[in-house]
Amino acid sequence: MKQRLCFLLLLAISSWAVPGLANSILIPMDNQQANHLKAYGIAYKALKDDLDVDWLLNYRGGSFMLKQVPAIEAECRIRGVSVEVISDARAASIKQQLSDPDVNMNVVTLQKAAKIIVYSPIKVSPAEFENTDAVLLVLTYAEIPYEVVYDEEVLKGDLPKYDWLHLHHEDFTGQYGRNMHRQSMTDIKVQEDIARKYGFSKVSQMKLAVAKGIKAFCAGGGYLFAMCSAAETLDIALAADGVDIVGSSYDGDDVDPDAQSKLDFSKTFAFGNFTLEGDNGYRGFSTFSDINSAGGRGFDQASGFFELFNFSAKWDVIPAMLTQNHESIIKEFFGQTTAFRKGAVKPSSLVMGEGKTSDRYIYGESGKGQWTFYGGHDPEGLRGGGGFRNPTDLNLHPHSPGYRLILNNVLFPSARKKKRKT
Repeated sequence: MKQRLCFLLLLAISSWAVPGLANSILIPMDNQQANHLKAYGIAYKALKDDLDVDWLLNYRGGSFMLKQVPAIEAECRIRGVSVEVISDARAASIKQQLSDPDVNMNVVTLQKAAKIIVYSPIKVSPAEFENTDAVLLVLTYAEIPYEVVYDEEVLKGDLPKYDWLHLHHEDFTGQYGRNMHRQSMTDIKVQEDIARKYGFSKVSQMKLAVAKGIKAFCAGGGYLFAMCSAAETLDIALAADGVDIVGSSYDGDDVDPDAQSKLDFSKTFAFGNFTLEGDNGYRGFSTFSDINSAGGRGFDQASGFFELFNFSAKWDVIPAMLTQNHESIIKEFFGQTTAFRKGAVKPSSLVMGEGKTSDRYIYGESGKGQWTFYGGHDPEGLRGGGGFRNPTDLNLHPHSPGYRLILNNVLFPSARKKKRKT
């Protein structure tokens, strides 16, 4: 009996090093996954622990594979993430399958945990509306760490310390969102105080400087992800550099009557050929431009679907990474900027997801960096009874394909190679 026990013990110990036995784990991202969103948090934790993660593009919904580590397995159990323990031989076989030139699959090795920041007024003011920021919600739910910055950090030049920057509801034109639901008088006063502190006579001038700082961050190699009105107003502010587009209800003087003709679309990330909307005043309601496919309807109730394009995982690796999902048809969702009018999207912008009449999900490059703009406010948000103020409970949406697109972007910078230690 003792000899048998000793034999079993030796077999168990030796199995850790024997090829063909369980030395790898697969985190499936198809319909067998119990929690798609938290699975991204597991991948990020592995990267933080200095482990490489293989992202298996188009394999079972864009699964993750890495060396078997007890701490990672335990974390999967704690967070309710499905995991399959496989042999190294099986892992090698999967990679061989994905390398076949006749299949639209690929392996991308993630090697570093990106330093993530979210630009948000919650840094300096109550900003209650920001509680519904989809990226803040999903980063918290997936247990991916992040920091919050706002105007001062950008103006001080802190952005190059980070890899990944998110923008959401912000109005970079200096018109406080043009919506009484967006910002309180307290939020406005805080921005005015920052503008005065840094020598700007108007908030619009300060926001333009911030927009330029964000553009420089991206050009220097940073990754920018923007949703909702931030994607639209960032480009409007950049195009209107040196032009007064802000009405007297916000800054006390009138708009330049020739503002529209003076817009310089060469300065923008994604949009051109757009027309500015008139000013209805802060206590009224207005959209910013006809970039927004919802027109003057603002928080338009979307009722259709948009479709992700199928990119080559071998030749178009970047968009293939950013569109990994277990579903390719996704329910549309509204926002102050709901989606992007097709005629306003520059030819240089790559459309990765589109509805019948608008583009929803676009990508591009700026200098050494990259950006993604995603239309809408909250992929699982509901409309009615002031519900847009209520944060979504992601415990009810662990398989959300719309939220998965956000998390694809969070992991994307991890595909860059780690710097060698010298």
